[in-house]
Amino acid sequence: MTDNQRRVDVIIVGGGLVGMTLARALCVHGLETAVVDTADLSTTLAPAFDGRCSAIAAAAAKLFQAIGVWDQLAEVAQPIRDIRVTDGASPLFLHFDGQAVGGEPLGYMFENRMLRAALMKTAAATDGLHLFAPDRLVDWTRGPGKVEAVLAGGQRLVAPLIVAAEGRGSPLREQMGIRSARWSYRQHGIVTMVAHEKPHGDIAYERFLPDGPFAILPMPGQRSAIVWTVKASQGPAIMGLSDAAFMAEIGKRFGDFLGKLELVAPRWSYPLNFNHADHYVERRFALIGDAAHGNHPIAGQGFNLGVRDVAALTEVLVEAARLGLDLGSLEVLNRYQRWRRPDNTATAIIMDGLTHLFSNDLRTVTAARRLGLAAVNRIKPLKTFFMREAMGATGKLPALLRGELA
Repeated sequence: MTDNQRRVDVIIVGGGLVGMTLARALCVHGLETAVVDTADLSTTLAPAFDGRCSAIAAAAAKLFQAIGVWDQLAEVAQPIRDIRVTDGASPLFLHFDGQAVGGEPLGYMFENRMLRAALMKTAAATDGLHLFAPDRLVDWTRGPGKVEAVLAGGQRLVAPLIVAAEGRGSPLREQMGIRSARWSYRQHGIVTMVAHEKPHGDIAYERFLPDGPFAILPMPGQRSAIVWTVKASQGPAIMGLSDAAFMAEIGKRFGDFLGKLELVAPRWSYPLNFNHADHYVERRFALIGDAAHGNHPIAGQGFNLGVRDVAALTEVLVEAARLGLDLGSLEVLNRYQRWRRPDNTATAIIMDGLTHLFSNDLRTVTAARRLGLAAVNRIKPLKTFFMREAMGATGKLPALLRGELA
């Protein structure tokens, strides 16, 4: 190898939450990685960069514990111990109570920038993790036994496998000619943070309104994150309201059960759309996270699905390395695809169905879904299943999602 050429086990293009989690997970198991991202990742830690928060399922938290990142997260984690789901002003509701499944939190809330900060700090102390950012891929080829990548900064990377973790608009996915099912929900997600007089009690609330869900998600201290789904045609007008007018609209949907509200963060707005790749792997190439699948945030499963991808791909690659197999072979990568694509497809279908079910005010549909919420709340085995699903504890779990190394 020359001075500007480095051989690694996996090249990861995309240094976001999923890409950096995968890099750390692989390195913990002894596989050397290179992460390439066009951004100066230090800028992504600023409060003004991204107002989104993520709900991390209990199983995903176990992965972060297993790969040694949780120590950086524990003090900024907000447990979710209960989830309450209502439909409009209906008195019928669905209540997920963590005490019914052993008392552990159903999940945890984090500001995305806090997750990034924890991953960046851990990455800096991780042997075998090479970060090239800001930098970009200017050329890459797949040859016999290897991928060769050339970066704008002059670095050359050689590995048996390249993974695209660039998000929904993945350029590598497009270069590979992998088609995706895509559509817009014609909705915007408006996110912000409010402070309130009364404690939230570690409870997350999901309120389904005709234009889309309105989520109140507990955060550390007497704060809650707001995820307000509105029609795309309404988004610009709502974002253009004064703070006082905006908070008046929030108050109508939030209610007064937590006392007086105060806006404590800027507002951000994101278009909501659907994306799911026809397939996740090619020879020496794999998609992961939003580059493979992107759903409506109606149940907060986006990042959790990406973490499940990380756990499965890590286990597949680690086992292949132990057996001396080619990490970029279709024989190896197809195992990852068979593991993850059915789960992601089923989740996509369910989330898309829920989005259409709860984003209308047809009288017959409204009555049926309210009765459905109440029925699930009364049927203990069904309710327990949905709670375990929310915790990421169903199906064939990779070792990392059980809190174990692969």
